[in-house]
Amino acid sequence: MASDGPLKPGIPPHTAHTAHTAHTAHTARSAQTALTAQTADGIDVATGERDAHAPALADDTALTDGIDLACNERDAHSASPAETARTDSTPADIAPLVAIMARLRDPDTGCPWDVKQTFATIAPYTIEEAYEVADAIARNDMAELRDELGDLLLQVVYHARIAEESGHFALADVIAAICDKMVRRHPHVFGPDGATSPGWEEIKAAERAEKPSKTDEGSALSGVATALPALVRAEKLQKRAARTGFDWPDTDGVYAKIDEELAEVRAANAQDEQVEEIGDLLFAVVNLARHMKVDAESALRAATAKFERRFRSMEMRSVDQGIDFVSLSLDEKETLWQAAKAAEEDNKASDTDASSVTK
Repeated sequence: MASDGPLKPGIPPHTAHTAHTAHTAHTARSAQTALTAQTADGIDVATGERDAHAPALADDTALTDGIDLACNERDAHSASPAETARTDSTPADIAPLVAIMARLRDPDTGCPWDVKQTFATIAPYTIEEAYEVADAIARNDMAELRDELGDLLLQVVYHARIAEESGHFALADVIAAICDKMVRRHPHVFGPDGATSPGWEEIKAAERAEKPSKTDEGSALSGVATALPALVRAEKLQKRAARTGFDWPDTDGVYAKIDEELAEVRAANAQDEQVEEIGDLLFAVVNLARHMKVDAESALRAATAKFERRFRSMEMRSVDQGIDFVSLSLDEKETLWQAAKAAEEDNKASDTDASSVTK
């Protein structure tokens, strides 16, 4: 069966989803015994040792000790990137997943599709999985969230494995680096007594100064990923610029800018002009959202979900009436839209009344 690849990394196109799921579950349970001796040497800590590490970190001292242990593991394996990659420093619960990925990426016995993947080919899946996590959260679906977090975790392990194979870094380094960063960014929690403020922006600015971009050293806009969703990136860049004092003092200036950009959209004739002016208008609207402390991405997601909800309601109403929705006139569709909107607002009002009664 020809295919461009599996729907998700680690699931080969020729394997049925159900069979693969069952196989993966079995592999996770028997990762220690099923792997080759070479792979098994790298997973000395696995789920079989979970009980030995089961006592919870009961106090701040234990927590600090745990952070120190995680962050210092890097030094213990610092002889070479390959040694750093040893999974014997991997937490017990994640070791089977690390082992599965090692097996999938084995050039001799692994999955051909997984073996040929690179950072670039896997990156789109990483973005997709992050969005699916956000979607599960928005729907308050905890079972789905558990699964999607697992899929996102797989992406971390996948990228770390590719980096390990090329001698750059390993999963242990990833864990150690984030431990270092979180401790560094929370001096009011992990620092000496008397530190009362995280100084979040100052700390991040210092980090950027220590590791400037190769192309824009020292810029206040350094480090904002170009792959971010457009609304998110626009807001981040605007916030960075605002910290330097380049910003409107209040929303009056933003409203004026929106009016200006809207007039330019209306005046634009050529396609390239329209693209540019609509982009400027969207950027100005993001500025307004930022000034009003509204997350533009979340607001647009909510508006999109509302439109989808009401449109589906229109379709269902036409089905209930035995009418072909597509064949309806625009005025008839508008009537259905207004009915769907009114019903939704009535339901919202009923929910509000019910909530006030129960308080």
